[in-house]
Amino acid sequence: MKGTSLVGPCTTQSKDSQGVKPGKGRSNLPPVSFHAMEFVEFIKTPKVDNVTLRRAFHKSVDGTLCITGHHLILSSRKDNNEELWLLHTRVDTVEKKLSGNVGSIILKCKDFQIIKLDIPSVEECLNIATSIEKLSNINNITLQYPFFYRPLFDVLEDGWSAFLPESEFSRLLGHCEYFRLSHINKNFEVCPSYPQAVVVPKAIDDESLIKIAQFRQHGRFPVLSYYHNENKMVMMRSSQPMPGPNWKRCKEDEKLVNAVLGMGKRGYIIDTRSLATAKVAQNKGGGYESEAHYSQWRRIHQPVERHTVLHESLIKLLEACSDKAAGVEKWLSKLESSNWLSHVKDVITCACVVAQCVDKDSASVLVHGSDGTDSTLQVCSLAQIVLDADCRTVRGFEALVEREWLQAGHPFADRCAKSAFAISKHRQEAPVFLLFLDCVWQIWQQFPCSFEFNEDFLVLLFQHAYSSQFGTFLCNNDLERRNLKLASTTVSLWSYINKPEILERYLNPLYEPNPSVIWPSVAPQSLLLWSSLFQRDQLDQSPKKEAWEEIVRIKETDKELRCKVVRLRRQLAALEKEAIQRNLIKPVAFDPLNVQAVNANPE
Repeated sequence: MKGTSLVGPCTTQSKDSQGVKPGKGRSNLPPVSFHAMEFVEFIKTPKVDNVTLRRAFHKSVDGTLCITGHHLILSSRKDNNEELWLLHTRVDTVEKKLSGNVGSIILKCKDFQIIKLDIPSVEECLNIATSIEKLSNINNITLQYPFFYRPLFDVLEDGWSAFLPESEFSRLLGHCEYFRLSHINKNFEVCPSYPQAVVVPKAIDDESLIKIAQFRQHGRFPVLSYYHNENKMVMMRSSQPMPGPNWKRCKEDEKLVNAVLGMGKRGYIIDTRSLATAKVAQNKGGGYESEAHYSQWRRIHQPVERHTVLHESLIKLLEACSDKAAGVEKWLSKLESSNWLSHVKDVITCACVVAQCVDKDSASVLVHGSDGTDSTLQVCSLAQIVLDADCRTVRGFEALVEREWLQAGHPFADRCAKSAFAISKHRQEAPVFLLFLDCVWQIWQQFPCSFEFNEDFLVLLFQHAYSSQFGTFLCNNDLERRNLKLASTTVSLWSYINKPEILERYLNPLYEPNPSVIWPSVAPQSLLLWSSLFQRDQLDQSPKKEAWEEIVRIKETDKELRCKVVRLRRQLAALEKEAIQRNLIKPVAFDPLNVQAVNANPE
């Protein structure tokens, strides 16, 4: 069977556990205890012949369709023919169309790809559709594929231990003596959504942290997010304080916040809510820092839309992108009414305000919204993309996602349970992480030489956040991941990506390390629709891929020619030296880098 790139690495890797390729797993994971009965009740028709697979910009494929506990598989049983290996969890919604004695199933995926299956029997069509609907909505997380997946590749580096707080603390802070690594949350009792170890000012003891956690929403007390080595300024993040309508105080909280300021220095509190929203929260027991009690801090309200609005915005965006009948004017109107690019602009603007405070104003910053798990993480992580060149490398970006999203408690399980095509009553889902990736892509396309990774790397992270054979994006926080023992029962996405032969697919051929701070534009003409993602089924991406492949070939040819030039210059210098020794030419101030300096006139 030949794999297709339909689901990126998910496609080829998912074959490993299905026994298609010979071999054995090469990881330290325990053997799988597969309970077939868990899934058999959902599979009424396990196999159907003469099924036709249809996808945009691909030739149709006829073959046999099989349903397993985790995958939908279509094989033509012909060499050099593409096939389908689709995780059920990747399906967002299932649509059925019946016509006479035949039927069609349209699978709308969480990563915006659309797959159509023509099935020769109405009964089989209905059975297949029902099975996919049930298998793509199993609530028991331990029955998801990451717990059954066993890789065939050698796990050279365990991604679960690649970015631990202890190692990141040393790497980010170096010899800074003003912060310490606190394990006050080692049992997850102080803040369930924080990791076991957090970085806090050395002047604040653990007893004070417990009191501060009681004063902050959900216990998310201020912790270090970023240390700017250039001027020693810091960026902290937290949830909102809870002074309530009576303006309750917490002197320990005030001491912690002031501990990062030098003598006579002032800092900025960037609140990602509008002042009106913050006041409404205060009447409900939340609120914001009062100027009277935080006199060294200036509060700036830089609104970023909450997660509850983002889901509707994404739905409208996908509706606009899939409307092939709309004229240019109507299409642009629908795109604008989705407000997606407005949300992109708001996040980038807020992140740049934070970066400006740190870099240009040489001031420390505290960022928070209400819960501190959505817009706060968007802004803090994007500000680091602007400020820190290391975050624009593959390894640095992986560390950023691990530190500022996974360990920081972004609820991936809730936010990424469904995507733009599904109709959900829970409304916990929201494309918060996708919006962040879109913001990174906007900066990437404005500074195409400053990022070590390419566009496909961002798409890959988006896909795996919603559906994956790896355990990295499972659960809402570290507490849940530890309870499920993900580090010992699943494989980390980073273990796969960082394999040299895989990593090279996601490297930017135009990359040139740029240590400078980069300042993106948010002008209307600068913010673009990420067509490679949102219009992947409407616009053929092959010309773009071919262009990048040509760029890679040109860069490789250029590298080879440069190496050849160096060799020829060395040979020329050796010949010049030999000619002088034989008195064939006069000694001159010869620069082997300047061929014209050669005295070609023999004596």
